[in-house]
Amino acid sequence: MRALLVLLAVAALVVVALMQFGIVSFTQTQAAVVQAPRFEADVARVSVGTENKVVAVPTVSVTKPGQAPAPDTVPTDPAAPAPR
Repeated sequence: MRALLVLLAVAALVVVALMQFGIVSFTQTQAAVVQAPRFEADVARVSVGTENKVVAVPTVSVTKPGQAPAPDTVPTDPAAPAPR
């Protein structure tokens, strides 16, 4: 590992020396432009709307122990045992 790092350091020094003596030169031929990538997506269309409907909702009545049942209450199962 150490030998690899030494080899890279020597190569970097050689490149820097060649640049200093004018043997190697780097010139920029085009201006650097940073652009964000552009994406296009084909997605499904969704339409949202409202609709009025009448829905039957059951009524619930609660009877506490010791109170008489409500007059409009109909037992669902007459054979069921009474609550304790």
